[in-house]
Amino acid sequence: MDTAVQPRPIATSPNTELVEIQRLFAAQTANKQNVKNTSASERRKKLKALKDLIFKRQQDIRDALSADFRKPEAETDMTEIYPVLTELNHAIAHVTEWVRPLPVETPISFIGSTAEVMYEPKGVTLIIAPWNYPFNLCLIPLVSAIAAGNTAILKPSEYTPNTAKLVKSMIAELFKENEVAVVEGDYRTSSELLKLKFDHIFFTGSPQVGKIVMKAAAEHLTSVTLELGGKSPVIVDETANIAKAARRIAWGKFMNNGQTCVAPDYLYVHESKYNQFVDELKKSIDHFYGADAAAKQQTPDYARVVNARHHDRLKQILENAIENGANLACGGQVDDKENYLSPTVVTDAALDSKIMQEEIFGPILPVFKYSNINEPLAVINSKEKPLALYIFSTKEKNIKQILNNTSAGGSAINDVVTHVGHPNLPFGGANNSGIGNAHAFWGFKAFSHERALLRQPSWFTSAEGMFPPYNGMVKKLIAFTLRYL
Repeated sequence: MDTAVQPRPIATSPNTELVEIQRLFAAQTANKQNVKNTSASERRKKLKALKDLIFKRQQDIRDALSADFRKPEAETDMTEIYPVLTELNHAIAHVTEWVRPLPVETPISFIGSTAEVMYEPKGVTLIIAPWNYPFNLCLIPLVSAIAAGNTAILKPSEYTPNTAKLVKSMIAELFKENEVAVVEGDYRTSSELLKLKFDHIFFTGSPQVGKIVMKAAAEHLTSVTLELGGKSPVIVDETANIAKAARRIAWGKFMNNGQTCVAPDYLYVHESKYNQFVDELKKSIDHFYGADAAAKQQTPDYARVVNARHHDRLKQILENAIENGANLACGGQVDDKENYLSPTVVTDAALDSKIMQEEIFGPILPVFKYSNINEPLAVINSKEKPLALYIFSTKEKNIKQILNNTSAGGSAINDVVTHVGHPNLPFGGANNSGIGNAHAFWGFKAFSHERALLRQPSWFTSAEGMFPPYNGMVKKLIAFTLRYL
């Protein structure tokens, strides 16, 4: 394996001038009240128009993703376009119900009054999207922002400039810039945006950058949704269907070249099934991408690492693992010219090597064996809470033991990744892997303020009997309230 690290140019989006950023923010600030007062019907109309535009520009979306990191068209349809359409369809079907005030029960101490929760738009929002799913993770938060009645400034990743340019073109075709606008650029553009007093910031990216976003938001006491990442573990126990587990894990791991925040990051397999699992995993990789090294590199069904910097980082992770005793079960081939790293499985990696200390975020999968379930649980709980945790088992006792003794943003049993697309489940992390939830109603809530509303009749309020002066009768009424109401 060639491990030489040489700096290579990285294509990025152009930076937006500060004056333009300030102009767009001022325009949306001036317009946010108008957008706030839009009806559910008007919001549904916008969402339907966005859906129609996606179908109209479907081939353009495919071409942009292919140009950015050779993403296969089928994967673009399945992991970029389909999730956005699912989100749109769900919001179109339910936004009328979501915006309706929610009545709440009135306790006897508030007799005579009624109460409800109003979902109020937060206002001017900022959506900072990552490069790994640059269309999906830019548009899904936008669907929530529109459904909730906000304006939005989108900041796509500079590392996928073709997709960023396309998103900007699509948004400009559909929206006035005082409602939705796209700002291109690198970290300097993001820094300028974060100086502004947004009403909500939705960020998807690494925990390291998430901390920067949260610090900047704290200056204005701006609320945040942080969709981050982490090392998502998989446990395959002695009762699992090994062939199906290996196939599903291989798909979830190597899709998008492993550049998925909820991809399996490392595996623990029961020792009785370990050898069989590794064999089945290699068979699945060969079936998906080709029987030999040349076929794997030539297949049109395998994406590339997004750029030279990340490609070099992955090579260093793999080199460090091998230097510390790991063995290559398969893969390890690289081609710097096209940021290619073959689907790679390593065994016997040291727990203190980079491969187990950093989120891999690429097509390298370390596999470990265990004899007692407490072994993987100890490793999982020694790390930050992951964005996802997966269990392959047919024994409910084992499943409950793992779930009850771990914490994660989300989990799936006998599957990986797919829970993210379920429209009736929240998607979000815990602590280091994220703050807040997204998708469907949870995305709508993220971009809404839950405003309490109490309606009291003008002629009566139960509190009047406890107004000053606090004479004997008032004190008795207060005492009665404390004890019985």
